[in-house]
Amino acid sequence: MTLKPRHKRAAIVVGGLALLGVAAALVFNAFNSNLVFFYTPTQVAAKEAPQARTFRVGGLVQAGSVVRDGVTVNFLVTDTVKATPVRFQGVLPDLFKEGKGVVAQGQLNAEGVFVAREVLAKHDENYMPPEAADALQRAAKAQKDAGNSLATGATP
Repeated sequence: MTLKPRHKRAAIVVGGLALLGVAAALVFNAFNSNLVFFYTPTQVAAKEAPQARTFRVGGLVQAGSVVRDGVTVNFLVTDTVKATPVRFQGVLPDLFKEGKGVVAQGQLNAEGVFVAREVLAKHDENYMPPEAADALQRAAKAQKDAGNSLATGATP
């Protein structure tokens, strides 16, 4: 059976569109699996963060919370409202300090501890990752609003 030229062209176009669709699906799947979202400690405490997926958590390293045990470091990341326990094995950045901004990338374990594979510290005195700075501003505003409603006797 011989196909007419217009049927051949139609088959080539349909085959090309199918290949393009498959390629687009593979690219979007790869992009989606490498997408890493940012959550605040308040969102992690509210269980808004995924349990079995990599994400970032950021805020300030809570003062007095850093505990070193060999190459394992445990500390708390806070947005001044809630704190998330973080465990990291490896060498921390030189700029990692209590009270300073930090973003950690990893996953939550079954105990609710964020196991970080990577820890990023701010690189100068005037910089904090935008997500972490925004989270701290929102937390401060929420605390201020809660304080104002308690001071005026209003119920939240």
